[in-house]
Amino acid sequence: MKLIRWGNPGKEKTGVIINDVKYDTSSFGEDYNEQFFENDGLKRLAQYVKANEGKLPVVAEGERLAAPFARPSKILCIGLNYAKHAAEMGVPIPAEPILFMKSTTALIGPNDVITIPKDSVKTDWEVELAFVIGKKASYVSEDEAMDYVAGYCLHNDVSEREFQLERGGTWDKGKGCDTFAPMGPFMATTDEIKDPHNLRLWLKLNGKILQDSNTDDLIFNIPFLVSYVSRFMTLLPGDVVSTGTPAGVGLGLKPPLFLKDGDIVELGIDGLGEARQVAKAYVKS
Repeated sequence: MKLIRWGNPGKEKTGVIINDVKYDTSSFGEDYNEQFFENDGLKRLAQYVKANEGKLPVVAEGERLAAPFARPSKILCIGLNYAKHAAEMGVPIPAEPILFMKSTTALIGPNDVITIPKDSVKTDWEVELAFVIGKKASYVSEDEAMDYVAGYCLHNDVSEREFQLERGGTWDKGKGCDTFAPMGPFMATTDEIKDPHNLRLWLKLNGKILQDSNTDDLIFNIPFLVSYVSRFMTLLPGDVVSTGTPAGVGLGLKPPLFLKDGDIVELGIDGLGEARQVAKAYVKS
């Protein structure tokens, strides 16, 4: 299945995509949140969709797409997890995964506006494959790790490099700004993606390809990441883990290049759709 959420911010409804048509599943009565994933929601939703075949309303064209799941308990990211990205940054391949958090208030829809933070001069882009946890995971073995993955989605891990690297340490303050986690257009369940470790992912800035790679360049794969992270914290149903970005980020270019007001970012991953975000300078509301 492909899960979507749609509608105005704060009033999102649920849906699914079947044969490229978006259907409204709000009558199912549950949001795609921690409780949904924890209580076998994917199986129940599939049964509901099958039972209501031909009866589900079609989502009108032009409706806003939200992130395909409700705000999770945490968004965890992996730093420097592509070999070629580590090379462009001039750093050695990490011996163990680098972990950092994005604030859950950074989560937005796939085509929502990216706000360049106040006083930012180094806001950057990062196309990433993210996966969603399907059940509570603590001290999980690699062999059983994929049983804990509910699905995958496209993520732009927007980053402010000065805040991240030049403001006294801790990557989080350059990663968790408002609007810095556009996700979607949908979450694909694991049966939709044959091999998550062989997917093309790409990103364009103002029409020019800057990132174009494949998840086969990942240093630490998904089973290892589930197992590794679950040693340090419990992953809850609906939590998101973003697996890192390939080469081609603005900081790695010579000279470096960063987002400015009006820039258009487009990105995509095989089987997980495409997204488009316009960058806008911060304006006090």
